[in-house]
Amino acid sequence: MDRAAAVDRVEELVDTVASEEMPVPVREIWVYGDVALGLDPVERLDVYLTKDILMRGDDADRAGEFKREYGVKGVGKTVRASWADDHPEYLRANESGHVAPERCLAAHLLDDDEPIHLEVCNAGFEDNVTQRLEGARATETYENVLDPRGVCLWADGERSDDAFQKLRDGELVFPTLAGALEMLGADEEEAEVAADAVETRRERAEGATVRGDVV
Repeated sequence: MDRAAAVDRVEELVDTVASEEMPVPVREIWVYGDVALGLDPVERLDVYLTKDILMRGDDADRAGEFKREYGVKGVGKTVRASWADDHPEYLRANESGHVAPERCLAAHLLDDDEPIHLEVCNAGFEDNVTQRLEGARATETYENVLDPRGVCLWADGERSDDAFQKLRDGELVFPTLAGALEMLGADEEEAEVAADAVETRRERAEGATVRGDVV
């Protein structure tokens, strides 16, 4: 998508999260990668959501009701029952049949054919960037590295108009991905390997994709 359309789409996502009930509480919204770098066009729009874990007291006693009606376990424990009442078409489960908050968020926010990747985690973006890099270095699974070149657009109910304007104007300045990873502690060779692995993973992706993470 062209740059202006990509930023408009991000703004729409922020407005949706700010104005509508989500399956779980959302605390922060970041963008990273192409759109943060000022590229035009944006090949894929990378969005990061920091979510809060749902308190167990939500509507846990209704889990059986949703299991019988929709065949999905854990509604009222892992995602809000009130949200599921209003949006049963967005209920998504993992391979074990348990409701998956990240998949529910993606179903609510994204269309299947959009070139958008959604990262969902209970940890903030900056903390998760560090955790993912450390994990990738330890296991040499560099495709799991999270691009650290991001900008926070919405946090704790407050929208950053300044960040949005800088995003629109392409005023944000970042190093290369390899350079950013070196700044976080990777040596030069593994930073290059990781950057190549991330780019290869992104090139393989098609349509809307989502990844859930717990730190």
